[in-house]
Amino acid sequence: MSGTGTRSWWGWGTTEDAVEGDELDAVVERARELAPHATLVDHPPPAVADLDLPEPRVAPPASLAKLCSTDPEDRAGHAHGKSFRDVVRNLHGDLRHVPDLVARPNTEPEVTDLLDWCAATGCAAIPYGGGSSVVGGVEPRFDGRPAVTIDLGCMDQVLETERTSRTARIQAGVLGPALEDQLRRHGLSLRHFPQSFAFSSLGGWLATRAGGHYATRLTHIDDMTEALRVVTPVGVSESRRLPGSGAGPSPDRLFLGSEGILGIITEAWVRLQDRPRWRAGTSMHFETFDDAVDATRAVVQSGLDPANCRLLDPAETFLNTGRSTAGGMLVLGFESADHPVDTYHRRAVELCRDHGGTVPDEVATEGAERPEAAWRSAFLRMPYRRDALARHAMIVETFETACTWDRFPALHQAITGAARRALRDVTGGGVLTCRFTHVYPDGPAPYYSVYAPGRWGSTVAQWDEIKTAVSEALLAHGGTITHHHAVGRDHRPWYDRQRPDPFASALTATKRTLDPAGVLNPGVLITPSEGSA
Repeated sequence: MSGTGTRSWWGWGTTEDAVEGDELDAVVERARELAPHATLVDHPPPAVADLDLPEPRVAPPASLAKLCSTDPEDRAGHAHGKSFRDVVRNLHGDLRHVPDLVARPNTEPEVTDLLDWCAATGCAAIPYGGGSSVVGGVEPRFDGRPAVTIDLGCMDQVLETERTSRTARIQAGVLGPALEDQLRRHGLSLRHFPQSFAFSSLGGWLATRAGGHYATRLTHIDDMTEALRVVTPVGVSESRRLPGSGAGPSPDRLFLGSEGILGIITEAWVRLQDRPRWRAGTSMHFETFDDAVDATRAVVQSGLDPANCRLLDPAETFLNTGRSTAGGMLVLGFESADHPVDTYHRRAVELCRDHGGTVPDEVATEGAERPEAAWRSAFLRMPYRRDALARHAMIVETFETACTWDRFPALHQAITGAARRALRDVTGGGVLTCRFTHVYPDGPAPYYSVYAPGRWGSTVAQWDEIKTAVSEALLAHGGTITHHHAVGRDHRPWYDRQRPDPFASALTATKRTLDPAGVLNPGVLITPSEGSA
């Protein structure tokens, strides 16, 4: 999979990497096994020329015109993020909220000029990195005002690398592969690899408090942030480069996770890692899922800090590796730039064995792909396969949370019960899988996937009904509405209930102070009326 090519306006990634041929046949056949009564008729996306997009309601001033695009494919490609409901709406040609302009600043002063113009005219300004949001975070889902999407993709350089402190100053619009390519020449890595890595940006990671691929220790982008530079409608906020500080509430924490409602992140100093030289890993099988959960907790509470500690339940294991296991599979991985990791790996395996874990026979077939390698391949292809199944009226989507270890059994039971009841009532039945994407000494981050037959024309409504059922269950049983997907517009009803009221008041006051015209990403985190003067 190249990660480069022609970006798809309606779905994930590039058109060159879309699922087709033998891979498509295999994906559809697997769906037929999961949902024997599904029709699985292909529904290709409409041509952009057939979308009948509304005319732009605003024109930029001459000084900004060179930065702005009204190209229909550009506007269509920036109308939605990349969730299941976004993809399906695109397939139906349902683009009722489209940015009037797509602006691409090259410099920070141009970002300032764009924000000043938006504030003066009342145009909504939507910060945009790679567009990989799965929660409605970049969609102009509001009526009555023009919208300008400010795409930072041209601001994509590593500006400084400071080897002594092992940090770098980086522009916010850089996508994952370009970021790592620039750091590689220095032997360094940000070590942040979300599933969206190829099509998401540093600024997007910061604004949404994104979680990376690594399961322990440095999990969220927060952990790697040294300082931020943010353009707000009332001025530039730049924090001081420090390894740590006790000087009051952190200015960086104000903007980390702010999802573009307080300002546009233009640069960040980030903490880097030397590129690893030693690696070790394996997969452990278990007889019961409870044993697998206990083993995972033992490993993460041991202080061994594996880079990968991803628990897959039996259904997730089978669907993505083809392996059968009664209780699930724990994928373990260790790496270091400084020392061999075999001792840490062996101790983790011992802890798993203490809980009934076994190492499966990896050489039953000569040349067979190791389970952890099969999982990684499936992990990277998941968004493309999701799109292929969405075209065939399958409901294929995910939801995620986090909770403390003591609450996990009840929360997991509540979520699986709510999801299966909703699947039965809404679709006639489907498959629910679970994996841990991240684990902490005090709790896991469970991530659930849904596979179910849908009715073409109704799959968005069907998914919304399932999503509502599970969101109610997870909030009622001590979970968070999101661990790393962010809030956006889709999670607002549950986020409003999760956050403390005094904090909500403080956030609203901060929004009024930094964005007095209320133009930045209306409807995300707070309602527009709460944040405007």
